[in-house]
Amino acid sequence: MEPETANTLIASALWAKYLGAALALLCILGVGLGLGNIFSAYMNGAARNPSAEPKLKSMAIIGAGMTEALGILAVIVAILILFVV
Repeated sequence: MEPETANTLIASALWAKYLGAALALLCILGVGLGLGNIFSAYMNGAARNPSAEPKLKSMAIIGAGMTEALGILAVIVAILILFVV
């Protein structure tokens, strides 16, 4: 294989790796939107019914934790794509 062809293959592999990591991080957009929706609904519910605020707070915290876990997983996948694959 000619050196010029080998360099082209390596460059295209790097390009694909960076594109894969960027697509994996696209999930962070959904995490941000999800957290905004969770806490918007929490504030709306607590303002409408203050007596239900403790139950709403615990459910909002659990939902936010699960949503953040998805974001952390996306970052881990992106790091694995960049440095392991």
